[in-house]
Amino acid sequence: MALQNKRIIVWLCLLFILSGRLSASEPFSGQTEREKLRAIKPVIVYSEMIREPDSVPSAHASTIVETDDGLLAAWFGGTYERHSDVSIYTSRLRNGQWSTPVMVADGIQDKSIRYPCWNPVLFKRENGDLILFYKVGPSPSTWWGEYKVSTDEGETWSAMETIPRGCLGPIKNKPVIIPGDKILYPTSIEIVGKWNVYMEMSNQDLTGWEKIEIDNNGFDAIQPSVLFYKDGALQILCRSKNERVVESWSYDNGKTWSPLMPTGLPNNNSGTDAVTLSNGLQLIIYNPITSGRNRLAIAGSYDGKTWEKLIDIEDQPSGEFSYPAIIQDKAGRIHMTYTYNRKRIKYVQLKL
Repeated sequence: MALQNKRIIVWLCLLFILSGRLSASEPFSGQTEREKLRAIKPVIVYSEMIREPDSVPSAHASTIVETDDGLLAAWFGGTYERHSDVSIYTSRLRNGQWSTPVMVADGIQDKSIRYPCWNPVLFKRENGDLILFYKVGPSPSTWWGEYKVSTDEGETWSAMETIPRGCLGPIKNKPVIIPGDKILYPTSIEIVGKWNVYMEMSNQDLTGWEKIEIDNNGFDAIQPSVLFYKDGALQILCRSKNERVVESWSYDNGKTWSPLMPTGLPNNNSGTDAVTLSNGLQLIIYNPITSGRNRLAIAGSYDGKTWEKLIDIEDQPSGEFSYPAIIQDKAGRIHMTYTYNRKRIKYVQLKL
């Protein structure tokens, strides 16, 4: 009996020691999360540069959307960023080939004034219409939001409409549809000395615009993207000047948001994009560094807290690979576009 009691005491001591170690380390749930993520082995199955007209030496800030007739990409291009000739171009991937780019929007105001265009965002609403949102103005601190609508998968576009004063529309990344038949727009402002993330909401007919403030909690952040979770929560991930991707959460369909907080993901003060896959996996495409733009990668998460880098898309000694866009199509394939050295837009298809 004495021997048995000693064994029990030894086992209790071991359990106490182990429990102490476990409490001081990553919890079981986190370990399981990382193990699941590390088991994902993405593969690049196709990549191609989208052709650019010889008359357009610079390209930046792409966006991509699935249509009934293939993929459609858009970006701004011109002599260089901020030049008055910078306009919005589109190209379509059909039968494995990107079409010759077409200019679909410019910043012409009258015979004597022309402003640059910025940051197009393509979005398909539930009735099937495509909407092209973009910015016009001399600079990010003075620009305003415009949009055009296409009822034929982006072949032709309506006349320009201006977003109501006080709102800008999506600032870089795609809007999302939320319960209540509303469109939720991730947006931000960039004025001298202050960057600020917030959200906007409208009806699907682009009426009833409203602004939703977010406590930026001392962070200089812009360009959020929206992720969905099974419990109904929404998360935004944002670019910042603080060397980290920052986040906020909403538990009431985007009506209110938690104060911005840092994630464990590095940020080099450059744009990111994110998407929720049909299986619940969250992906962010980002520069996995705090300075430079010569690396581009994808990280994954299931809970929005534990992130693991899954694959490097670009990893070069120098160059700029930036401002990515990422979507999943109806067949489950993952598509992305991004700026390649400010001269071209590169397209990549990924398989998980």
